[in-house]
Amino acid sequence: MNDQFHSSDLHFGHARIAEFSGRPFPHTPDGVLEMNEAIVDAWNATVGPHDLVWVHGDVAMGTIVDSLGYIARLNGVLHLIRGNHDRCSHQYGHRNPAKVAEWTERYLEAGFASVTDTATLATDQVVAVTPNREGVLMTHFPYEGDSQEGDRYSQARPRDEGAWLLHGHVHEAWRQRGRQINVGIDAWGGRPVSIDEIVELIAAGPRDLAPLPWSATH
Repeated sequence: MNDQFHSSDLHFGHARIAEFSGRPFPHTPDGVLEMNEAIVDAWNATVGPHDLVWVHGDVAMGTIVDSLGYIARLNGVLHLIRGNHDRCSHQYGHRNPAKVAEWTERYLEAGFASVTDTATLATDQVVAVTPNREGVLMTHFPYEGDSQEGDRYSQARPRDEGAWLLHGHVHEAWRQRGRQINVGIDAWGGRPVSIDEIVELIAAGPRDLAPLPWSATH
């Protein structure tokens, strides 16, 4: 039986993400390459080749022809929930809808099995621990909160109607805030988080949890 994992905000190729989010890599071009390789190594040590992985956005930055290429090196069957830094996203700033479609195709060619904006996780395992057996909403953005001052992209955020939410976007700001679970690698020590860990958090109820220390060094 294959496992399921969630992750977000890999930021492959981002020259300043180590500085912004406290990742333990030098703030140099070589440090970015070291970070990229560490993410791939930690990912593949956690995820099997046939495991299902939901990636909650912000995958690749910098020189996209290089950074998007890391997707093909990641284990698992990957499904992307678009984030604001993904070039296939409406929030990236495309004025022409055809550009979104063009970039979506490029992300699929890079290795994603699907690309979407939101989804609902409703496996038996998850439904059993959620109120009203409704499952869990999956997006890039949380209901509220940000990695910077002020909540950006308000028009793209989901409406809080009481459901649990798996999201990214906030980097190391929190691991859990109420019913919001941040699956970003900056909250989980540089690794994807398993569905078993997510179910445990939901079963324990709403609370606030700090991020885990980063351990994915190359």
